[in-house]
Amino acid sequence: MQFLGNYMTEKNNGLDTLHHAALRVRDVKEAVEWYKQRFCCEVEYQDKTWAMLKFSNVRLAFVLQEQHPPHIALLGDPAEFGEPQVHRDGTSSIYLKDPDGNNVEILALARETTPSRN
Repeated sequence: MQFLGNYMTEKNNGLDTLHHAALRVRDVKEAVEWYKQRFCCEVEYQDKTWAMLKFSNVRLAFVLQEQHPPHIALLGDPAEFGEPQVHRDGTSSIYLKDPDGNNVEILALARETTPSRN
């Protein structure tokens, strides 16, 4: 685990960490209920505009079209790629486009949002 100011990044076995994939949905509450009824997952966060579900190996976010683009998020130092934006949950990130136009978020977790490891 590496600290970047008030933010954390993580590498496992020298590999970058995929934190989450984000899907655009029409109704966040409906999407959360659908996934919870069919899969073993936990709701880490939910409001009317976005939600984050935790699975054993990765998280799945639901976002509204007017809030965020569909994307994947990798833990890293967003400042290495430009000027990061600080979000309401204390994370910091920047969005990049891959060669095919897909959105890739480089995300640094805030210390307060990261579970402690013993």
